[in-house]
Amino acid sequence: MADLKTDVRYIKGIGEQRAKALGKLDIHTLRDLISWFPRRYEDRTEVRRIADLVPGEAACVAAMAASTPTVSHVRKGLDLVKLRAVDETGALDVTFFNQSWLKNNLRAGETYVFYGRAEGNLLRRRMTNPVVEPEGRREATGRIVPVYPLTAGVSQLILSRSIRQGLNACADILPDVLPDEIRREHQLCRAGYAYENIHFPETAEALDLARRRLAFEELFLFTLGLRRLRRRREEVEVEPFRPVDMGEFYNALPFNLTEAQRRCVEEALADMASGRPMNRLCQGDVGSGKTMVAAACAYFCVKNGRQAALMAPTEILARQHYEGLAPLLEPLGVRCALLTGSNTAKEKRDLAARLSAGEIDFILGTHALITGGVEYQRLGLVITDEQHRFGVGQRAALAGKGDHPHTLVMSATPIPRTLALILYGDLDVSVIDQLPPGRRAVQTSLVDSSYHPRIYKFLRKLVGEGRQVYIVCPAVSESEEGGDDRKAVTEYAAKLQDEVFPDLRVAYVHGKMRPKEKDAVMSAFAARETDILVSTTVIEVGVDVPNAAVMVVENAERFGLSQLHQLRGRVGRGEWQSYCVLISDNRSEETRRRLKVMTKTADGFKIAEEDLRLRGPGDFFGQRQHGLPGLRVADIGCDAQLLREAQAAADALLARDPELKTCPATAARMAELFSEAEVTFS
Repeated sequence: MADLKTDVRYIKGIGEQRAKALGKLDIHTLRDLISWFPRRYEDRTEVRRIADLVPGEAACVAAMAASTPTVSHVRKGLDLVKLRAVDETGALDVTFFNQSWLKNNLRAGETYVFYGRAEGNLLRRRMTNPVVEPEGRREATGRIVPVYPLTAGVSQLILSRSIRQGLNACADILPDVLPDEIRREHQLCRAGYAYENIHFPETAEALDLARRRLAFEELFLFTLGLRRLRRRREEVEVEPFRPVDMGEFYNALPFNLTEAQRRCVEEALADMASGRPMNRLCQGDVGSGKTMVAAACAYFCVKNGRQAALMAPTEILARQHYEGLAPLLEPLGVRCALLTGSNTAKEKRDLAARLSAGEIDFILGTHALITGGVEYQRLGLVITDEQHRFGVGQRAALAGKGDHPHTLVMSATPIPRTLALILYGDLDVSVIDQLPPGRRAVQTSLVDSSYHPRIYKFLRKLVGEGRQVYIVCPAVSESEEGGDDRKAVTEYAAKLQDEVFPDLRVAYVHGKMRPKEKDAVMSAFAARETDILVSTTVIEVGVDVPNAAVMVVENAERFGLSQLHQLRGRVGRGEWQSYCVLISDNRSEETRRRLKVMTKTADGFKIAEEDLRLRGPGDFFGQRQHGLPGLRVADIGCDAQLLREAQAAADALLARDPELKTCPATAARMAELFSEAEVTFS
């Protein structure tokens, strides 16, 4: 008998070949299979007459094949199957690309249901590549049909049939991880019903019931796990840091900290003096001064006789932090060092020896800080920059180098409060909601591609004045994106260099380049050896270039608002007026309204709230970079009330049963979810 950890290849009807294809989607077990939830649904319950089809709308139509299909070979790799179908109201011309087997499957005189987008006019209706099946089968039509995320070699039909087999296999073994009293109190359906109707909904109402149950379950388990993590942290006692006169540090700064920065510093210092390990997130907009908060914490730590470490996601960012902080802190008696992959073997050995001997107070670097050979004498504070770039496992590896060191994580990705409760439920949150005085707002405009000649003229003028330019595209190469309308980094950079700016210095950078190549390009740009840098979003978190004064974003509709805000934050860091130009030819009212938000506000938190409302939490949860279990069903933008219910239920359960001894299935599933994300409760 199967259990939920059974390999999918052993599920009846799947086998080796299909299991291999499913593996590309990271579906390996029966649990993975039934938890591969649809990303949307198509209502194919209504069957229309041909005369009632509306051009541009997708619909089902039942019609009889009026003749045998014909096949024509247009060219190598392109076959067309054509068929005329009729009902009592008219005729429908149907064309299929590269599906020549349909010639033998579709028979004249038999009735089929076609689902697709109607084209043509009132006199002549057409459909191209519709879904088709015999009338009455109800596998792909005549019901609410789930649409799943796919990969090469896995079709919707293959996935749907595999999930059907999976649900059949676990019909009698699916545990209900919600305690019965919680399920009844919140009027939630049983697990079996939920899984059946999230994949094969009988009605829209059944789908709503299934989705609500599974979303509640996710949020409930997530809350339990985060509460347990926080409790585990609060049970640990550490030697409190003693008070330190911070006046020397503040007087050494060439500027005054903002009130928001001071508040964040005071919150962190209070944590470190509390006798419990600090676990704090400091989040603030690009340029709000998080680095100075980190510097103050490092100073406080070192003056308490302990070492501090700051880990950045890239070598160039680590070097930037070192070059900014070492000249400030070393005159105050804080011995600083930089450790990255670029250090020679001898330098690494020397740094490791000095670190373990306590001769370095504050070490800054990349992942090199957590390699096996690096040991600390008395690590008291761990700082990670750009938190969303590191998993919990990497944070834990650095923290593991000391005895319960304090942890400060910094993020320039503004996160709405509702989402921060979920993403960082195991951390205390400080927000820097002020920008340093004197920072000029970046002038932001939204235009279409007809403005390119004017934009190029403007860029040439600014480069002539000594400024530098970023141009961001959503793709790496035309070939990779199938030749669609996206501007592609490599081809676009070549076009700009050869045709538009032959006399300027154009370079490009993208995420598929090796780290050393990327760092070299970014370093050259920072050193003013490049005038125009064409890039993917790899520069979203990057080096500080005060001389860069223009950010041009091509195909801006392809990016989330929070991502656009991050990109805009790359400019406006110097003394000159800076500009952000968003280019989009998308005319949809919704897209224009979304992008217009960028021209109306520079507040990252307002933008993040709007992004969450319009797009859901995808931007934040996309790659599970935060290292906690991702949400597959719940949508924080829509499920705020459900989140409150789930949190209240979790808190009530933990109050009466802190160790979850009365609900072992709940405890086991929670531990399983968090172990997948490299978080344990031991």
